[in-house]
Amino acid sequence: MGELLTVMAEENPFESLQSQLDAAAAHLDIGDDELTRLKHPQRILELNLSVELDDDSIGSFRAFRSQFNDDRGPYKGGIRYHPGVSRDEVKALSGWMTYKTAIVDIPLGGAKGGIVIDPAEYSEAELERITRSYAVELRPIIGEDQDIPAPDVNTGQREMNWIKDTYETLENVTEPGVITGKDLDSGGSEGRVEATGRSVVLAAREAFDYLGKDLEGATVAVQGYGNAGWISAKLIDEMGATVVAVSDSSGGIYREAGLDPATIKDVKRDQGSVVEYTAVDEMITNEELLTLDVDLLIPAALENAIDAEIATEVSADVISEAANGPLTPGADEVLEDEDVLVIPDILANAGGVTVSYFEWVQNRQRFYWSEERVNEELEAIIVEAFDDMIEAYEENDTANLRTAAYVVAMQRVINSYSEGGNWP
Repeated sequence: MGELLTVMAEENPFESLQSQLDAAAAHLDIGDDELTRLKHPQRILELNLSVELDDDSIGSFRAFRSQFNDDRGPYKGGIRYHPGVSRDEVKALSGWMTYKTAIVDIPLGGAKGGIVIDPAEYSEAELERITRSYAVELRPIIGEDQDIPAPDVNTGQREMNWIKDTYETLENVTEPGVITGKDLDSGGSEGRVEATGRSVVLAAREAFDYLGKDLEGATVAVQGYGNAGWISAKLIDEMGATVVAVSDSSGGIYREAGLDPATIKDVKRDQGSVVEYTAVDEMITNEELLTLDVDLLIPAALENAIDAEIATEVSADVISEAANGPLTPGADEVLEDEDVLVIPDILANAGGVTVSYFEWVQNRQRFYWSEERVNEELEAIIVEAFDDMIEAYEENDTANLRTAAYVVAMQRVINSYSEGGNWP
């Protein structure tokens, strides 16, 4: 894992995003000035939060909100709590969100936010004060028609409920659509918790069908066993595939006969890591998991997990990206030459923002859907988006599916901006 962290530190995710956009722009009728506009956020809020801690000292926390593009609708994107949060990271993530909402064709833009913090080091009361302090600063720039935040790394329903309550109290309104990823009793949506993992496996299913491969009995490795990783493992197992390896930040486990995703989840919850499950063939590192000879690899940790060097050892036939930006541009080039089919993050993990959109719609209508309807609507959107990507891939002869997805997404953003016109 140490080697992977070094790689992550060396790669700039914002530069990766811009490289991906440049590759797609080569297939579009777009000028340099317009491309520059599409490669940079419209605005960035940078904060220094001062919050009283339990010992009466004052903690200082850097925080950000990047609003990348709202040509197609209100800004939309998660909030993460992590020591690695940086200005360039939130810029990149807000850009990826812009093109993620566009590839699945939902009427939203892209944003991202975060606080530089390790939440494990703070009490629940401290985290609530930090979250509410952040919400106070976000208050002027968020709203159900402006910018709708959501959960991300190390945040969830609890933090979203705090932000919703802070906003509604200060604005003296009832506005559940100001944020998504909430608890059901606070206006959340059925199906939201499983949404990201569900889209990852739906996209993988479509890719296997496109390649003429059978998902039944396929071997799968999952790097990262947070919500997206474990749900992906559970759902792909239910489709008949065999999950042979999983990992988290402490390391990984491998069992040729297969692992039970739910059992591993229980072990991680109760004992802190998947490596505490010992009924396996061998313990492996994160890098070893990424290079296993499997049919499907699901990177579900943080960005830049696979660089060009690691990519030379990748043996999977298909990669479905549950994390944002898990492959560097250099890795993409290597995997193109090795004929590894990579389903890009902006499509594969778009289930989260798609069901967040459903939640926002339900909040606006004050009419809530069944989980069955949510899952059916999500599947229809992911399948159609996959077909749009394949059409662009074949018509434009792009180097890979990532470039094809960006061709579709960028054209939709360009069209929206062009149709709206421009004025001072």
